Amino acid sequence: MPGIDECLLEAMTLPGARGAAIVDWTSGLALGSVGDPPGGDHEATAAETAEVARSAAEYQAFAPRDDAPDTGRGDDRKGLPVEDLMLTTRTGFHLIRFVETTFDSSVFLYLWLDRHTGNLALARMRLRDLSERLVLV
Repeated sequence: MPGIDECLLEAMTLPGARGAAIVDWTSGLALGSVGDPPGGDHEATAAETAEVARSAAEYQAFAPRDDAPDTGRGDDRKGLPVEDLMLTTRTGFHLIRFVETTFDSSVFLYLWLDRHTGNLALARMRLRDLSERLVLV
């Protein structure tokens, strides 16, 4: 199971990866970052992506709590109502994947991909896998 550094390095092996970070969305601080940040500043990127993540996770307009289907197993309504976010710009893709943990986590994985060489579907699947295996201590 990868820790923060291993997780970020694995994220950077994705085609088109330009930068990656693990961010605490309540404080806006990066727990780790690698590669190039979109604006040239890792901390500013962490704070700005945290605002987007916080909005999606907390505001009912993005994820009403009653949206999750009830399968009767009782496990579909745990955690945040949002799994990931995708933002598309003219030059890139920005992915935010929320990390669910056994404690009250407020962490997400952020990945910046080049629009022409990145594979959005592959990146989304790999971030899901990384978020499930990530070990935060």
